[in-house]
Amino acid sequence: MVTVTSCLERQRKDGTTFTVLEISGGVELVMSQKTQRYYATLRKCTIPFTGTLETAKLMVGQKIEGDIVRVICEPYEFTSPTTGEVLKLQHSWAYQPNEKAEPIGITKMSAFQLKA
Repeated sequence: MVTVTSCLERQRKDGTTFTVLEISGGVELVMSQKTQRYYATLRKCTIPFTGTLETAKLMVGQKIEGDIVRVICEPYEFTSPTTGEVLKLQHSWAYQPNEKAEPIGITKMSAFQLKA
C-alpha cells in the first residue's frame, strides 16, 4: 500500500507543464557507505497524473494498492540532503501495482468483441 503525499507541476522541454503525484511506500533501512551505520528512509517516487493540480491536491492522503520497488538504472551520484554524504547509486524507485488487482470498471473483452 502506498500513500499520495504531495502533488507537483513539472515542466517539459517544450515549456508545457503536467501534474505528478508523489507517492510514499514503506520504510527502508540503508547502511551508510561512510559510517557503516543504518538509517531509515522512505521509499518514494512520482507518477504522472492526468488531472489538474487542483484535483491532485484533493488526492493527498489517499491510499493506493501497490508498492514502490527498486529499479536498476545507470549509475549516478546523489548527495544526501540531511548528511551531505555523496552516494553512488545505480537504482531508482517506481510504482508497481499489485499483480492480482484488476482495474475497476474495465471488463475483459475478446478479440471478437474488440472488432465489433
